[in-house]
Amino acid sequence: MCWLKACEPQKKLWRKETIMAIERINPSSLGQPGGYHHVVKDGKTVYLAGQVARDRDGKTVGVGDAAAQAEQVFRNIQAALESVGSDLGHILKMTTFMTHREDFPAYRAARSKFLIDDDTLPASTLILCSGLADPDFRIEIEAVAAIP
Repeated sequence: MCWLKACEPQKKLWRKETIMAIERINPSSLGQPGGYHHVVKDGKTVYLAGQVARDRDGKTVGVGDAAAQAEQVFRNIQAALESVGSDLGHILKMTTFMTHREDFPAYRAARSKFLIDDDTLPASTLILCSGLADPDFRIEIEAVAAIP
């Protein structure tokens, strides 16, 4: 950190560039939410809102079917990342929320279809919870990724 007067222009420039770098995006390939953005990009870091089993028209996919829901969630994550020039191999951290413990094998099967390279697996947390925003949702995943 610089305490000299000569560093003031650099501090101001850094702050301005940091603020300007933030982009909030709702990709057209995903349903359009109200009250939040699917993707927030800050420089080379991407934050994804929790993705659920909704298609681009906002319809729930796979009601009662954990495998179909998990695959739709990963397709949504993939689409969100691609909208900012990233991909599934650049996920740094993933948090998964599930409402049914018995869905774990279906989630793992879908995860292994989409996250195929052991060298790029993200840090992950899985939380069992009593419910999500819609009672038809069985899984929700949020993620932080890098842009290569």
